[in-house]
Amino acid sequence: MDPFLIASVGFFCFLLLSVLEVPLGFAFITVGFVGTIFIRGLGPGLNLLGSSLYSLSSSYTFAAIPLFILMGSFAFTAGIGRDLYLSAYKWLGKLPGGIALATMVACAGFGTCSGSTVAAAATMGTLCFPEMVKLRYNKGFSAAVIAAGGTLDIIIPPSNTFIIYGFITDVSIGALFAAGFLPGLLLCLIFMLLILAMCQISPRLGPPSGESFSWKERITSLSGVWGMVVLFGLVIGGMFFGIFAPSEAAAIGAFGSFVLITVRRQLKRSVLVTSLMRSVRITCSVMFVIVGALVFNVFLATSGFATAFTNLLLQLPVSPWVILVISLLMYIPLGAFMDELALMMLTLPIIAPVISGLGFDLVWYGILITVMLQFGLLTPPIALAAYVVQGVTKVPLWDIYRSLIPFLIALLVGLGLLIAFPQITLLVPRLMPVGG
Repeated sequence: MDPFLIASVGFFCFLLLSVLEVPLGFAFITVGFVGTIFIRGLGPGLNLLGSSLYSLSSSYTFAAIPLFILMGSFAFTAGIGRDLYLSAYKWLGKLPGGIALATMVACAGFGTCSGSTVAAAATMGTLCFPEMVKLRYNKGFSAAVIAAGGTLDIIIPPSNTFIIYGFITDVSIGALFAAGFLPGLLLCLIFMLLILAMCQISPRLGPPSGESFSWKERITSLSGVWGMVVLFGLVIGGMFFGIFAPSEAAAIGAFGSFVLITVRRQLKRSVLVTSLMRSVRITCSVMFVIVGALVFNVFLATSGFATAFTNLLLQLPVSPWVILVISLLMYIPLGAFMDELALMMLTLPIIAPVISGLGFDLVWYGILITVMLQFGLLTPPIALAAYVVQGVTKVPLWDIYRSLIPFLIALLVGLGLLIAFPQITLLVPRLMPVGG
């Protein structure tokens, strides 16, 4: 049977199950299992699934995911987000939209020890939104700033998104972490310039704070962010210089964040249990989707769809840049209905060989994909970042969606810059020592 027909039926069934709100892990497993058995038969199909799943899911790479999640959970408990916000507020509060600017900086800083959009959005929503309300900030604008800032956490290393991408595409995770640093700063800067411009044009969106701080107070406030700097330097620096593998860096980061809690005298049994339980819940959710997607990808490989699709695109009489742009733009509608993890597991096994065959750098492409995943986190009807912020702030979703439009445009501007100037992404990875 034609592989496109088989795969098309499988995709349709998966989307149908998703629309019916079947958990994505179950949807992946159901379609992948039935499809593989249909193609190979019961006995051979079960043998193929068993051997393939074991070899894929036992990868040492996956050990980094729960450890980085634990690192972020400890960092959240240690109050790093609060310290980052207070320090940024003392430096930026007097500017138009000062609290919004401080929130964006705090989100970027929190990303260096978390990598979770949900954690960042929830933390900053709790910390910053009440302060914005006090200064009579526009509530929709305030919630949109927090949601947009939360998405920075998947591009600023360490990021579980990069771990999954590296596993699927067989690209160095250390190189991806290094590549995400400058693009993450660029997007943060673009968001900040947007906030400043919007609040200059319409001061009612975010009036400046009437509170002023001396230079001594500003410099003293930086002492609260030392923990984040140490964790970031330890994890990313160790991978950059080839001292740690990603899994080892994740273990060092998790231990470092535990030490941070101890040094801050916040280590209590309740804190430890809460952090561990939060990490277990998130890890189980993530790994279930990954295992389900692996089953689905075995089905796609067995049907021959991935190979046929790759050959078809490589033979199209169009510029490779056209295919590149189309492959990125398709994440806009897909990201509106699917979370970033499932979207990566579903599309990258098919798209990555095409991009590599066209001669593009997969490290660079990984950063572009991550920007499009940020876009999906802010695009209704799913818009996970907006949902998290809405749950914390109680701002109507429609007001958040409407206020997110400028930030979505800003993301596309950032994407354009990263496409036009690949050296922004590739500069730091090229500085890595051989073997780093």
